[in-house]
Amino acid sequence: MIAELLRSQPEIALFASLALGYLIGSLRIGPIQLGGVCGTLIVALLLGQTGARLAPDLKNIAFALFIFALGFTGGPQFFANIGRGWRYGLLSIVEIVSVLVLVMIAVLALRLDAGTAAGLLAGAATESAVIGTASEAIAKLGFADAETARLQANIVTAYSVSYLFGLITIVLFTSQFAPLLLRVNLREEAGRVWRKLGGDGALDEGRRMGAPALVSRVFRIGPAAGLTIKALEQRYGGNLTVEQVQRAGASVPLEPHLPLAAGDLALVAGRREALVTAAQAIGTEVIDERFGALSIERVDVVLTRREAHGLTVAQMRERADPERGRGVYIAAVTRLETRVPALPGTELNRGDVLTLVGAKADVARGALALGYVLPATQKTDFVYLGLGVLLGMAIGHLGGRIGGVSVALGTGGGCLLSGLLFGWIRSRYPLVGSLPSAAAQILKDFGLATFIAAVGLSAGPDAIKLVREYGVALPFVGILMVLVPGLLSLWIGRMFLKLETPMLLGAIAGQQCSTPAISALVGVTGNSTPVIGYTITYALSNILLPLMGPVVVGLAGKFG
Repeated sequence: MIAELLRSQPEIALFASLALGYLIGSLRIGPIQLGGVCGTLIVALLLGQTGARLAPDLKNIAFALFIFALGFTGGPQFFANIGRGWRYGLLSIVEIVSVLVLVMIAVLALRLDAGTAAGLLAGAATESAVIGTASEAIAKLGFADAETARLQANIVTAYSVSYLFGLITIVLFTSQFAPLLLRVNLREEAGRVWRKLGGDGALDEGRRMGAPALVSRVFRIGPAAGLTIKALEQRYGGNLTVEQVQRAGASVPLEPHLPLAAGDLALVAGRREALVTAAQAIGTEVIDERFGALSIERVDVVLTRREAHGLTVAQMRERADPERGRGVYIAAVTRLETRVPALPGTELNRGDVLTLVGAKADVARGALALGYVLPATQKTDFVYLGLGVLLGMAIGHLGGRIGGVSVALGTGGGCLLSGLLFGWIRSRYPLVGSLPSAAAQILKDFGLATFIAAVGLSAGPDAIKLVREYGVALPFVGILMVLVPGLLSLWIGRMFLKLETPMLLGAIAGQQCSTPAISALVGVTGNSTPVIGYTITYALSNILLPLMGPVVVGLAGKFG
């Protein structure tokens, strides 16, 4: 009866797959968490045994929206990291080349078909988008419908088997095995790098992030008497600002060359660590109700200044015009929806979202100098979205033969490229193409989950056959496809690129597109220094790996 209900109303199977799949995916065993996409696939494979199927059109629309949103949100960072982020970007190239070589070795050794080979790539690299681009490539090979369906089912089955083992391997490799191979205490090393970047060694990151980014105190001027306001602020690297001064009960107009006198009352605002350091050198902290509370403004700004790309937070402060930068503080840096530590030594990229804090007038002035304020809008520009997807579909029809191998981008590859382009245009011309981050996230999450549920339901009957045919070979190859690129990147990053260990391990997690791995790393290190390396390789691999789906299908079809 249940089987008949699911066949007659496949929408029930869809939402059951999503609900149960995300429930299963949320379960955590130590640092291992499957995630909602893999959980959805497992449930869909089981429900697929009932014969429930979703319309192919729904699957195609869902994937087109997902892959366009993926490119749109990653576009600014992708282009920003080409060239200047070459040291980390090289690790993404290591990932792409090594997994392609390993997949082809498996194709020749195990006589894998194109679907199984593409599924191995998607699962071992934990990049679900490969399923879509490879499925479209298989549909264009000209096989009979039954054979096309079998090969597409093999993608899903190989993915589900290799994903689990690839996920466990990358989490354990980055957080446990690699530090042992390098003979380092990862937590101590991350603490050293944190301090090197200008972080406060006295605070762990949980306490640091929980405290306010900007604080203010009232001081009775003592040791700082005779210093001008400008000299006092420069002494502490511009990390504190004199906001008000009272002398003999009257407010004194502020100007940079105003000398502070003994007994003055000064309201000083700034970064917590700078204020703690400067307190004794300024004077005695007092409580005075005559000073109004400092009104702190908090604004998210997209960094667009070309000359700011690659500069550290401290260098930005040094090079800023004293008047334009005065009283403006970077409280947080967000890159690809991931929080990067906003330390003095943190490098900034075009496309980063900077959270500025300070007095309202100061923040408005700083935002104008750095880029544009991220508008707090919930509206999506459907004209821009629709044109982007249409252009992607047009690009997807492009293809050809390379070395005798037929390669076609398909809708997935085309929408990914158009998403990159439209996201980059949006970052340069912010008045067009509104796609709020929350809207983009729902397109990615729901689009991918719906697509995965659709392919899982259709693959159900063929899944058991493939597992019986290859047995433990698929999990073994999946583990190798994580370890080999990981070890190569570890060696190259350490010996030749001279990357700091926390950033290097974060970059290896990013080249594998593994969110659980970076979460485990941050837990082990106790701070977010690994995220600095992760965001760069994640941006590149997240774009390049899906484009490899049609390549693997073409190569496996020729040599498998």
